[in-house]
Amino acid sequence: MRLQGKRALITGGSAGIGRAIAEAFVREGARVAIAGRDEARGQAAAQEMTGPGGDVIFIQADVSGVAEAQRLAAAATAALGQVDILVNNAGVYFFGPTNSIDEATYDVMMTTNLKGPFFLTAALAPGMAARGSGKIINITTPAAYVVLPGAAAYGASKAAVDLLTKSWAIEYGRQGVTVNAISPGPVRTEGTAPMGEGLDQVASLGPAGRTAEPEEVAAAAVYLASDEAAFVNGVTIAVDGGLLAA
Repeated sequence: MRLQGKRALITGGSAGIGRAIAEAFVREGARVAIAGRDEARGQAAAQEMTGPGGDVIFIQADVSGVAEAQRLAAAATAALGQVDILVNNAGVYFFGPTNSIDEATYDVMMTTNLKGPFFLTAALAPGMAARGSGKIINITTPAAYVVLPGAAAYGASKAAVDLLTKSWAIEYGRQGVTVNAISPGPVRTEGTAPMGEGLDQVASLGPAGRTAEPEEVAAAAVYLASDEAAFVNGVTIAVDGGLLAA
């Protein structure tokens, strides 16, 4: 088991890609704390996930604020003893012309997608650096690298996360902490279900010609969290069926 004895915090871990990552980490021997806004869904997900690494715990939190990010970091550290792996997965998106995005919608995307990872990393990375080891994995999107119609604000929020990935890799790399990102292509989850056939249309543009399964993204997260990726730092792995290459 590649993550035996490791302790991980995964935001947005009760559904979709986050849950798939949590399940994969548990199978690889990690103890996992999942965080999310929905208490009932989170508790149910934690109870359903079992494995050789032990129990999965749920911590209710909304990472769109500084205080909540700091509270989550403290709660996860108290529950797990320490956090060896942080997966900044929680995110929201809204698509539409620039003039259709109001201030409240813009703020939700920027605070959840950018402020949350920034201050959660700020709370946990120094402890990793002091111990001389740690893994931080950010989840981005192809919209951070190519222009997608109606995704200006969403893409900007994730493009900033891509820059943070590189910045943190340099800032903490000499202290044994690696910081990388995963850019999933179209993935069929509860969150993307409202996109319907539109998701399939985007997926058809890539060489794979299909949407991804959450487990395919989780496999990349396991690799980046494991010792196999000890010399991988500051990069983004595209799990998109070749979409960005098309």
